[in-house]
Amino acid sequence: MQTLLSVLSGIALLVWGTHIVRSGVLRIFGGNLRKMLSDSVSNRFNAFLAGVGVTALVQSSSATALIASSFVGQNLMGLAPALAIMLGADVGSSLVVQLFSFDLSWLAPLAIAGGVLLHLSRKATRAGQIGRVAIGVGLIIVALQTILAAAKPFTQAAGVRVIFGSLTGEPVLDMLIGALFAVLAWSSLAVVLLTAAFVASGLISLKVALFLVLGANLGSGILGILATTGTTAAGRRVVFGNLFFRAIGCLLMVPLMSSVEGLLGQFDPDPQRLVVNFHTAFNLLLAGTLIFFTEPAARLMTYLLPEDARKTGAAQSRNLDIGALETPALALANASREALRIGDVVERMLEGVLRVVRDNDGKLAREVKRMDDEVDELYSSIKFYLTQISREALDERESRRWAEIMSFTINLEHVGDIVEHILDDAEQKKISKGRAFSEAGMKEIGDLHARIMTTLHLALNVFLNGDLRSAQMLIGQKAEFREMERACAGAHLERLAWQTPESIETSSLHLDIINDFKRINSHLCAVAYPILEEAGVLAPSRLREDAGNGPERTNGTQTRNA
Repeated sequence: MQTLLSVLSGIALLVWGTHIVRSGVLRIFGGNLRKMLSDSVSNRFNAFLAGVGVTALVQSSSATALIASSFVGQNLMGLAPALAIMLGADVGSSLVVQLFSFDLSWLAPLAIAGGVLLHLSRKATRAGQIGRVAIGVGLIIVALQTILAAAKPFTQAAGVRVIFGSLTGEPVLDMLIGALFAVLAWSSLAVVLLTAAFVASGLISLKVALFLVLGANLGSGILGILATTGTTAAGRRVVFGNLFFRAIGCLLMVPLMSSVEGLLGQFDPDPQRLVVNFHTAFNLLLAGTLIFFTEPAARLMTYLLPEDARKTGAAQSRNLDIGALETPALALANASREALRIGDVVERMLEGVLRVVRDNDGKLAREVKRMDDEVDELYSSIKFYLTQISREALDERESRRWAEIMSFTINLEHVGDIVEHILDDAEQKKISKGRAFSEAGMKEIGDLHARIMTTLHLALNVFLNGDLRSAQMLIGQKAEFREMERACAGAHLERLAWQTPESIETSSLHLDIINDFKRINSHLCAVAYPILEEAGVLAPSRLREDAGNGPERTNGTQTRNA
């Protein structure tokens, strides 16, 4: 039991070390790596080399799969180049296996100690993130040593030898076992190196080991599918296409196994090295053969995985790249772009409101209310995306931006709800009864609406650019709008006093719309407060400093005493 727990803890440490390296590299080079991949689509060979380079850096083909899938899902890259990138990612992953197959025990303490010192002393800098990567590399080496050390006594157990001795080189069974091990360990790296250790100890034959390696490659393809669960069909085509390539490679390799084994044996007869070299050779042969078939494979995957018609509407998120979550700056930029999409929908809703209340257009009212569902879906997507960003990885400026995006999207969602409420009231109190506003009343609503549209455009600009002067203008407009609202309400009450028929019939709706417009304006202006507060120009209270001694207070006191 203790041996099994040691193996499991080693696997857990390996997964964690890989995660640390991947997240650290993405935080340092995330933008450059994504640019490398996006710029590699000119031809399949550039895409292949980009896949090799990115995967060798992040030490995870699953991370490369996430990035490529997100690009395809956002129509930033074609499926065929993405499949070429994944062929390169498989080769890059095999090169990582080659690296860690050597004895690097001397490097682990140096990497961990140096990484800890660098990360703790310069945590918020790029050097600190490099220290984080060094810690991850050290943990990977320690994890592999733990797994291999724990597996040695494990292989001496009589029961284990009987179980592994039953593996006689049956291709399908051995490959399924290798794939299962890779999925359970969440790493083909550990399975390939452990298989090499089993061969060296004589626990399994070389033939069985090579089929287990093929299975580990299949398992790695399955891990890519699991890592991209929840993405669009366009994104999933990348990982399913990669698994399809691996499956074809395994089927073609089975009859060639004896010949390949003989050729690799001439290069290096050591069984342990032969297993690792076979893993690299398999991925090189797979890439060299199938890179010319990326276009047909892309057409096949598009046919087999059509886009879900229910998710092709306007509310589908376009910028929320799952692969960018470990690069906070990119993830926040993606969320900002998606928040601006909510702003566009809210703008269309506000434009429709004026036409509905002016023309009694019930059909348009229903269309505008359906837009609120779109706002709600986009808001939920952004909120879920933001909660997936590690708050510990954010620096002070990024934390403020995270809060700004969340607050802005919440306010836009509230605006959508208020618009829906206005339309419900208009249908109930005006459209269904065929009533109309007075000419003066409709002009007042039109003037308030025009001011709201101006406020919306300015608020979107403040959210995007964080400009202090624009933020001050926005708050200034809030005060002006408040005065306009009071003047319009007063003018309406005056018309009631003069017994204007239209004003009497629509009084409740008219005052509600004015009040709702005021609430909308307040929600839109809220984006300015964080910027003003950071600049130190936001007053802590609206109360006048001389309120305690001013005439207002004196008069009020005298009145109460009287």
